Amino acid sequence: MTTELSTQPEMNDIQIQRENAAFEMLQRQAKMFSSSSLVPKDFQGNIANCAIGINIAKRLGADPFMVLQNIDIIHGRPSFRATFLIAMVNAAGRFEPLQFRMEGDEGKPSRSCVAWTKSKPDGTPLEGPKITLEMAKAEGWSTKNGSKWLTMPELMLRYRAAAFFARLYAPDITLGMMTADEAVDIQQERDVTPAIIPASKRLFEVEQEPKPIDPNRTPHQKLADSIEANGLTWDQVAEAATEGGLFVDGNINLIDQDEDVVLEIMSVWPQLVASLKGGAK
Repeated sequence: MTTELSTQPEMNDIQIQRENAAFEMLQRQAKMFSSSSLVPKDFQGNIANCAIGINIAKRLGADPFMVLQNIDIIHGRPSFRATFLIAMVNAAGRFEPLQFRMEGDEGKPSRSCVAWTKSKPDGTPLEGPKITLEMAKAEGWSTKNGSKWLTMPELMLRYRAAAFFARLYAPDITLGMMTADEAVDIQQERDVTPAIIPASKRLFEVEQEPKPIDPNRTPHQKLADSIEANGLTWDQVAEAATEGGLFVDGNINLIDQDEDVVLEIMSVWPQLVASLKGGAK
């Protein structure tokens, strides 16, 4: 018993030394990558971004340079390129190479794609969700000018089907991250859909307008004033906005939210107030 107690501090010290050494090594690697012109611009001169990218590579068991080359920063969030995700699924060792089954006439709403393969251990067929051009339109993926869904729908069907397959059968590879194309499409949904709070929240029953706000204050300050004026909290507002479809990160404070998120919340503020106060009854 005495021996166990005496050796415990030594074991803790060894563990701390190992963690410090690993962290120092990560910093050196990140510094080296950040000074290279061969990595994407989001990583050049940014040691922190490079360190996060290297951490992702370690979790995937992949080459750090390959991972950095295939991560795009979309709206402040890291996103995998679809081609990289397909390559990782194929290299995982658990599946046969990913295949794509296309059905329907090209260019028609019913045109669809299913990503499928077989499990290597037992040969079980595995199919991802069906993606159709009708779905792409309904979800707002193909309704913006310059959308790749408008110019290369066959490729986008395959990319989105692969992303859905990976998220369903290989979440350890996706790490909860979206593909770059998905991140762009979701941002567009936010831009073209101003009325996003469900009708069940009684959108139009505005019980109290927010008090006048000084126009010289920043969007974050204006929103903070509006929250206080209506006797609400940021957590309540973030939860309601997320349920309504806004791309709000409820895990960070109001002051750290992107300005475009704050502006979108303000654009539907009367509906949010009605939703929250109606739900409190």
